[in-house]
Amino acid sequence: MAELTVSEHFVKAALSGALKKGINTSEILITAGIEPALMQQQGARVTDKQYTQLMQTLWNTMQDEYMGFSSSKSKPGTFATMCYLTIHSNTLESVFKRAHAFYNLFDKPITMELTYNEEQAHLTIAFDEALDDPYHFLQESLLVIWHRLSCWLIGKRIILDKVSFNYPEPEHVNEYKHLFHCPLSFNQKQTQLSFNTRYLHETIIRDEQELKDFLKSSPADLLGKPDDYNSYTSQIRQHIGRDLREELPDFEAVSSKLNLSPQTLRRRLKEENTSYQEIKDNIRRDQAIYHLSRNDFSINEIAYRVGFTEPSTFHRAFKKWTNLTPGAYRQGER
Repeated sequence: MAELTVSEHFVKAALSGALKKGINTSEILITAGIEPALMQQQGARVTDKQYTQLMQTLWNTMQDEYMGFSSSKSKPGTFATMCYLTIHSNTLESVFKRAHAFYNLFDKPITMELTYNEEQAHLTIAFDEALDDPYHFLQESLLVIWHRLSCWLIGKRIILDKVSFNYPEPEHVNEYKHLFHCPLSFNQKQTQLSFNTRYLHETIIRDEQELKDFLKSSPADLLGKPDDYNSYTSQIRQHIGRDLREELPDFEAVSSKLNLSPQTLRRRLKEENTSYQEIKDNIRRDQAIYHLSRNDFSINEIAYRVGFTEPSTFHRAFKKWTNLTPGAYRQGER
């Protein structure tokens, strides 16, 4: 699959708790392979691998899985211990209930609370104190982590009906649709994931050895990597791949590859808050950023590698995607 990139907003939001604690965030960025100057550029992006390394470095530096957003710390290893407790559950419903009971053992817990009826289940963020988190980063991280962890545990994608947020729609709202692939609703009473109740009865297919391997990079990589549990967006990204030098397949060819009519695929992508053109643009953008963060190719060669016959066209497109020219982006990476 083509590389994925993460907006500078989420980098700054992740570091905001450490910044308030007086921690040198520039050192954290450098350890993660991110040039601090790049984060001063609005529209900049980092690779998924850089973002995963950032989260791991941040947790290790702060010794706090809450990243400074709560008055109490969550010591490193808390998430892993919860996972080992829940891996022996029979169903996803049991996982949620055990996890909620585990986190409620701590003072001022931050956890996910399950409620459901015959048709729809809600996984709601619950906490006993107001969080010092103006970017709402911890809440958003928990939503992503729990959705993707749940998908991994049952070995299939959980299609979300809706994600609700108890705060106003932010300026970077377009980034959310690549995290959740479903309708978004802001200014709600609670921040929660909503999905069909049938998923609660799905069997847990993972064991302790698989969990041990999973935890080598999680939950950091759950935030950085794409949603790879067969959303149509991820299927198209896999189909297109990394080689963008040849003309990309047209929409009809992609629809045929996925065994769908063009009308059905267009509707499915709309439900995931995206379009084929946007997916293609994002793949080219992400591959360009991947190459610009390295020194293997010149900017003109990168333009060719991501599917542009004219460097000037690539420059204009990259500036539209990131608010930076390719040269300015590469300079910021150094």
